[in-house]
Amino acid sequence: MASQENKDRASTAAQLTSDITRLLRKLAGMTQEELGAQIGYTGSAISALETGAQPATEQMLDGLENAIGSGMGIFKAAKKYVRLDKYPTHFKDFARLEQQALTLCTYQNFVIDGLFQTEDYARALISGGYPPLPESTVEELVAARMARKAVFDREPTALIELILEESTLSRPFGSWDIMRGQLSHLIDCSERPNVCIQVLPMDRGLRGRHAGARGTMQLVQSPDHRMMVYLEVQGTSNLLSEPAEVTRHFHLYAKIRAQALGPDESLGFVKRLAGEL
Repeated sequence: MASQENKDRASTAAQLTSDITRLLRKLAGMTQEELGAQIGYTGSAISALETGAQPATEQMLDGLENAIGSGMGIFKAAKKYVRLDKYPTHFKDFARLEQQALTLCTYQNFVIDGLFQTEDYARALISGGYPPLPESTVEELVAARMARKAVFDREPTALIELILEESTLSRPFGSWDIMRGQLSHLIDCSERPNVCIQVLPMDRGLRGRHAGARGTMQLVQSPDHRMMVYLEVQGTSNLLSEPAEVTRHFHLYAKIRAQALGPDESLGFVKRLAGEL
């Protein structure tokens, strides 16, 4: 039943990958068992892939590229589309933008931004949500989130800014050990030349004006230099591109950044907190 449900719900990317696999396998004159043996899978696994009952993993796509891809890069190209299928529906449009962005500016006030999460932190966060998710789904979502980190080392280099509400740095998910590892990772990320991390202290509200009080936001500059704003709450999202709305959010983000500690102060803050936990 589960296999039939998977077939019925298979995405366009998964269906195309299935068709390409079947066509190239037959062109190579191989049976499903022969192809499976060559890349370390059973014939049943290849059959499940070709029928859409089970989508290809990234490891499987690497094996298919070597076995029947003939150096054309077909399966390598398919990886980014298969990866997008693993993201929640509301996040897919932004995920495409994120990987191509020239500039990413993010403000978070409850959790560490996904792009900066460690694998353990992401797993604790995703598995602890409600309703509970199957373990296999959790692992797929964790792997997809970790794959987003490719933007850090991409060419052309992206400028990436992150402003974190102070409370996000002391709110543990999973365990305090996981949180310490997460803080250490933030310290490592801050050493990248294309990354700036700032902390917004909780006492900013005492002054009567807290620019980040209305929630999180992500600002993105596309390869063609268009500016957009991504907003997300409770599994729903909105991607804004209307100039007046974009400008309003950019002004708000600039105010949040002005109220935050500077990069050096923020790094010292995170280091001190990491030593205290």
